[in-house]
Formats: sequence, C-alpha cells, structure tokens
Amino acid sequence: MTVTKYVIGFVLSLVLTLCAYWVTTSGVDRTVLYWTLAVLALVQMIVQLVFFLHLGEEARPRYKLATFLLMSLMLAILVVGSIWIMENMNYNMADMTPQEKNDYMLMQHDKGF
Repeated sequence: MTVTKYVIGFVLSLVLTLCAYWVTTSGVDRTVLYWTLAVLALVQMIVQLVFFLHLGEEARPRYKLATFLLMSLMLAILVVGSIWIMENMNYNMADMTPQEKNDYMLMQHDKGF
C-alpha cells in the first residue's frame, strides 16, 4: 500500500464529510436530507473499508470478506431487532397514561422472571 492511496482515501473521506456538513446546513427537505446522508454514509463506509482496512487486497480476500459480511448481518439483526422491539412496546403502550405505564411496569417487576 503506497502513501498515495492513503492520501486519496483521506481526501475522499474529507470531501464526503464536508458534503454531509454542507447538505445538513443547506436547509433541504428532511426526507432528502435523510436519504442524502444515508448515501454519503454508505460511500464513506466503502472508502474506509477499501482505503484504510484494505478489504479485498489480501492474498485470501474471501476470509476477510466472509467475516465482514457475517459482522454486517449480526449488526443488522441487532439494529432491526431493537427497533422492532421498541416500536412494538410503543404500539402496545400508546393508549396508557403515564401513571398506568408506571403501574404496569411495577406490576411486571414484582412478578420477576
């Protein structure tokens, strides 16, 4: 790996970060902002993986790629599962007053496992 590749990776990362800052401060619509930031974050991740973590440049790239894909799957399960649980709790407790929520949680706590 030459120094020029590190410099290219650094410059690309810097440009992507500045683009994200510019989009955030420009006052665009929220939906456009979210999608633009998601795309910029994905491109930033790819730049980091290729230029700094050297994904795909080793003698046996399939081992590192398989490990990365498994880690990505585990992370996706963790994030999606957490969001699913929180949305389910929000849906099931939406009609309760704060006092009813507190009483329900205390009742569940007293039951134990």
